Amino acid sequence: MAVPGYQDFMYPFLKQLEDRKEYNLQDLYIILATHFKLTEEDVAEILPSGKQTLLVNRLGWARTYLKKAGLIKGVKRAVFQITDEGLKVLNDSSITRIDRKFLTRYPSFNEFINKGSDNSPDTIPENIEDKTPLELIGENYTILKNELQDLLLEKILSCSPSFFERLIVDLMVAMGYGGSVKDAGRAIGKTNDEGIDGIIKEDVLGLDMIYLQAKRWKKDATVSRPDIQTFVGSLVGKQASKGIFITTAKFSKGSIQYANSIDKRVILIDGEQLTDLMFKYNVGVSNEEVFVTKKVDLDFFEE
Repeated sequence: MAVPGYQDFMYPFLKQLEDRKEYNLQDLYIILATHFKLTEEDVAEILPSGKQTLLVNRLGWARTYLKKAGLIKGVKRAVFQITDEGLKVLNDSSITRIDRKFLTRYPSFNEFINKGSDNSPDTIPENIEDKTPLELIGENYTILKNELQDLLLEKILSCSPSFFERLIVDLMVAMGYGGSVKDAGRAIGKTNDEGIDGIIKEDVLGLDMIYLQAKRWKKDATVSRPDIQTFVGSLVGKQASKGIFITTAKFSKGSIQYANSIDKRVILIDGEQLTDLMFKYNVGVSNEEVFVTKKVDLDFFEE
């Protein structure tokens, strides 16, 4: 038979993890290919891009969606285990299939699908036929981007503090600050002075300086108002007017309100914004596939 759609893989994927054991993704490729009685030709079928097999791609998305819904969890890289919620699904005899519509009952899944979008689960058409080709491209582009941003945060948190400092340097330079990596690198992570993690030029000539604070905290952690107040106090001590507080975590409502109420110009960049900027300025990412849509040039046909 042909390789099933990614939604067809979801329930068998979860069912395989029912024994609560940890499963390597590479083993699951083999187990589920056997489950669906796929031939060697089926398993070897390549995507049009030529960069990945259809089986790996579709199983990968089945795994991603199950994880975002909280039915499975990552134990370590490419190793997964069922969660209590996943077992609850399997223990419900009325559930024999898991698809995208089923997963919308989980807030974490909806947040992943709709992050960065004005759509909500109530406004997104359930039938794919209700959407134009451009709508489908835009929606799936957003999903791919959201998944990449989540992976970027995981990678950042698994790296060393010195790597995080270099990442901030590369990002600032890519955005047009700091002059060059060499110039910026002399400042970041070396001041360790009164709550300031780094100083970077606002422009190539260094006509003004921006003070930095970088916190590599767990993505579910929260930067509170006192943290921002401490940073602002450091800016006052340096007689500085501009600062950027960058974190892999989130900012509390109080910290955001405080930053907006003071006369200092303080920009707050949380984990989602950080990875969004990395995506936009090509820091830590590379193009996988490029699709160009075209329209008729009416001016060309003018006589």
